[in-house]
Amino acid sequence: MFRRAFWFTAGAAAGVWATTKVNRQLKKLTPESLAAQAADKALEAGHRLKDFALDVKAGMSQREDELNDALGLHQDPDRPDNVTALPGPRRLQAIQNDKTTHSKLSYNRNEDH
Repeated sequence: MFRRAFWFTAGAAAGVWATTKVNRQLKKLTPESLAAQAADKALEAGHRLKDFALDVKAGMSQREDELNDALGLHQDPDRPDNVTALPGPRRLQAIQNDKTTHSKLSYNRNEDH
């Protein structure tokens, strides 16, 4: 008698557990739930992409500062856009080289076609 009652109770409990489990899975597969899951994944991917972009930007800024220090470049506070400029003598030499280079080269746009 106790044996039958035990197995009946165990079977009923397993049935309730399985039914609850199946109902939870079915609720996860409703269109509203799937849309919410997709939106959450999209937000998570967006946050990861934003963090990656910020890391890249910080790395670029750090590397630019390292290269500016290595090349002896500095920020010119007199320029309104705060553009990196060459030091005095090197800047003049670069400007003179740029003028001589442009005068020697001729560019015909028709040659590209």
